[in-house]
Amino acid sequence: MPVIDRSDSKLFTPLTIGNGALQLSHRVVHAPLTRCRGIPVGSSEPCRDWMADELLAEYYTQRATPGGLIITEALAVSVEAGATPGIPGIYLPEQAAGWKKVVDAVHAQGAYIYAQIWHGGRTSVSQLIGKPAVSASAVPITDEVCPGTGCKFEDDPPREMTVEDIKNTVAQFVVCAKNAIEAGFDGIELHGANGYLLDQFLNDNINKRTDDYGGSPEKRCRFVLELVDAVVAAIGQEKVAIRLTPFGLFNQTRGSQRLETWGHLCREIKRKYQLSYVHFIEPRYEQIIAPEEKEGFLTSWGLKDITLDSFREIMGDTPFFSAGGWNHTNSWGLIESGKYDALVYGRYFLANPDFIDRLRKGLPFNKYDRNRFYGPFPEREPGYIDYPRFENLDRWNGQVVSY
Repeated sequence: MPVIDRSDSKLFTPLTIGNGALQLSHRVVHAPLTRCRGIPVGSSEPCRDWMADELLAEYYTQRATPGGLIITEALAVSVEAGATPGIPGIYLPEQAAGWKKVVDAVHAQGAYIYAQIWHGGRTSVSQLIGKPAVSASAVPITDEVCPGTGCKFEDDPPREMTVEDIKNTVAQFVVCAKNAIEAGFDGIELHGANGYLLDQFLNDNINKRTDDYGGSPEKRCRFVLELVDAVVAAIGQEKVAIRLTPFGLFNQTRGSQRLETWGHLCREIKRKYQLSYVHFIEPRYEQIIAPEEKEGFLTSWGLKDITLDSFREIMGDTPFFSAGGWNHTNSWGLIESGKYDALVYGRYFLANPDFIDRLRKGLPFNKYDRNRFYGPFPEREPGYIDYPRFENLDRWNGQVVSY
């Protein structure tokens, strides 16, 4: 196919986020991508604390552009939040210092960087965190094996969080949000998507509580709203964003009342705050389930089709980001139409340090190596910082996606 220059697309025009504090030079955003490339904090065995170092700084710097926005991989807010080998946190001083190296390197390129902060909830592996995982209720993931253990999640179900646990978790997020800002991050993104802890409270197939944090859509939203309140109070609304999956199925999220639950959540957030941006994931079911399963979910939710339009309308003038399967074929015209304000890219950004330039100029992409997505690996660099820029393809042994 002929090369098509897309320089005139609105995707490559400025966008203001952070309530006017940050002006992006383009709307191509680096997605939060778990890569498990962190190094241990200390020498204790088993290692439950991981941190960023110069290698992570190199990865993000390669993908930083003047005025561009990078969202980091998910950063654990505590040992209990994750402890998966290689996933760095930001709850310890050493971890914050490691991330400061990353932030300083990205800022030196003229780019902006947000820290995504996260709690895995029932997706955490008890053998790795040294205690039972926690969730909205004691409902385990079924028929799946815990990574790195060979054990099934349902053999070691999560513990239902007490109200005190909930308050303590909110406090952990606040500490980590403050740590991120002190390390120089331009803001933080709360990970409320993909079946992790915040999403577990929102989905009624996981949240079986009968107290003030479960039952109705309004009550299931309470934990997330209290968390937003606390983090905004700590660092300011202009530095806070949130990622959501109203129609997600990942990690066995099968909740009902999707429009009612996420609609209430978004209305309350918008009523109280003008966040830096909101970040939604596209419901691309054709990639994971059969058409008849999709129809079954739509019927159970009382919907004929799935669209993020209602949430876009609720959020009004809050910058609205969309992630999920965007590439060189389907990115065009969306910003011009007003459907979204920015597009968030993962796998192709991962494999192409000069992704923005290639997307703009219509150049072929490096083919990503899925086997090197998630570490840890004895050699951390391959499939991480060794993807070439377009001008260096003649020195690379990998494949190129031609189009």
